[in-house]
Amino acid sequence: MFMILLSLALSGFLSATILPGSSEAAFVAYLLNYPDKWLVALLLLTAANSLGSVTSYLLTRFIPHKEPSAKTLERMKRYGTPLLFFSFLPIIGDALPLAAGFLRLSIYKCIFFITLGKFARYCIILGGVLGAS
Repeated sequence: MFMILLSLALSGFLSATILPGSSEAAFVAYLLNYPDKWLVALLLLTAANSLGSVTSYLLTRFIPHKEPSAKTLERMKRYGTPLLFFSFLPIIGDALPLAAGFLRLSIYKCIFFITLGKFARYCIILGGVLGAS
């Protein structure tokens, strides 16, 4: 069971970075096999996926290697840290923590909104899978 949870966490972490991954598929597979252990998976994936986004934020904040797109920066300047709620979205979600780090937005607010968005997404998936069972 440890290796399954480790794989789930790794999937969650990597899919929050610019590396390809699908934590949603891993979560669904886990839930179909272990529906009674959903809370562990929900909390683990939320933490690992959030940590992946925070890692992107920190890399861009402290080692700025490339400026995020002007469109992403403009949105982040306009809407601020609440926009990080949407960091779970495919494609644009990866750019949001990078832009927040580049702009040096408050790490605490960033962590809050990133985690809130990731948790909400996994709760929706959880409801869909367990509700369909």
